[in-house]
Amino acid sequence: MPITVATLILAGISLVLQNALMVRITQSASTVLIALVINSSVGLSTLLAILISRNGLAGLAEAVGAIRPWALLPGLLGSFFVFAGILGYQRLGAAPTIAVLVASQLLAGLAFDATISGKTTAGFGVWQLVGTALLVTGAVLVAGRNA
Repeated sequence: MPITVATLILAGISLVLQNALMVRITQSASTVLIALVINSSVGLSTLLAILISRNGLAGLAEAVGAIRPWALLPGLLGSFFVFAGILGYQRLGAAPTIAVLVASQLLAGLAFDATISGKTTAGFGVWQLVGTALLVTGAVLVAGRNA
């Protein structure tokens, strides 16, 4: 579990750095789409190279065989997330963008967990729900400074 938490912390830090760099790319390009294309092509190229080095062409064939129409949605959702992050960093700044993203992810995660478990509290105790309320309130306060 400590490795998972450390990985999540590093991912959060990486996301801040990624968005800051993506904003910089958009400043020297005609559209945010340029930054998104660069981001996606580097990620795809890196992942393909790793897949082929580990599994050869059989891994590539498996990946192609796993494509279903609905399997395209994660890529679209991920691209939208990156686009929204860049837009937020440009217009609101890093802290408000992160606050809104984290709060909305937490609320969506609670709704998702509640849907799966069939419980409105998704098995969370009162302190977890208080923590959620505090996090959402904090996000409103941080993001509200730019309103």
